[in-house]
Amino acid sequence: MTVRRPWRLGLRFVALGYLALLLLIPVGVVFYRTFEHGFGAVWDSVSTPAAVSAFWLTIEVTAIAVPLNTIFGIVMALALARGRFPGKGLLNAAIDLPFAISPIVIGLSLVLVYGTTGWFGQDLANAGIHVIFSVPGIVLATIFVSLPFVVREVTPVLREVGNEQEQAAATLGANGWQTFWRITLPAIRWGVAYGVVLSVARAIGEFGAVSVVSGRIAGETQTLTLLVDNRYGNFDIAGAYSAATLLALIALVTLLAMTVIRPRREENE
Repeated sequence: MTVRRPWRLGLRFVALGYLALLLLIPVGVVFYRTFEHGFGAVWDSVSTPAAVSAFWLTIEVTAIAVPLNTIFGIVMALALARGRFPGKGLLNAAIDLPFAISPIVIGLSLVLVYGTTGWFGQDLANAGIHVIFSVPGIVLATIFVSLPFVVREVTPVLREVGNEQEQAAATLGANGWQTFWRITLPAIRWGVAYGVVLSVARAIGEFGAVSVVSGRIAGETQTLTLLVDNRYGNFDIAGAYSAATLLALIALVTLLAMTVIRPRREENE
């Protein structure tokens, strides 16, 4: 069925208008309100001890969560694409739980398990390990919410490339580790890269689960997203806009990385 040109233009106009209304205009307003008093005011806002601590905590948590999820994602993708075992369908469904469950529920679940009155919280506290209202709790929450991305990006790539080259390498005497590094990993590298970028974006922008397990302690357990909420709640509108702009800039860098990776991934497939 051929769509007439006026209809195509109309649909395009509606789509672009919808995108502008929901995304471009709000983001533009944030940038405008951030810099309306000059760059110096913005720098003063983002260079406070609380803002610097929130920034580096966000980077630290992301630097821990994303590599762990990358390793887990590759292993699970290999298991789902290559393995045959009982409960495979259940495992496949369980990986998508972070997509289906509210982050608030995830945070509450972590409190019930690792809090001082939780299943393991008291034993961990007696051993001097504090999970909830500290950095380990934030890391656990971030790992949970960003867990599926690498798995879901790598699994279809593994199924697409098949295992013929891996079998050929095995017949030539290569062991499993050599096959993975020389055959499997180069074949899935763009899927892994795309999954990592998505995981980074999700980890940096997480709010719900982190807000429950962090305790929101300024200078200790306050990430950038929590800093924005805290400043806005305290009527520090300029400070909230400045922190939000910093988050937006990180998101733009992530989007640029996705834009660069996507064509290479499509060419590889």
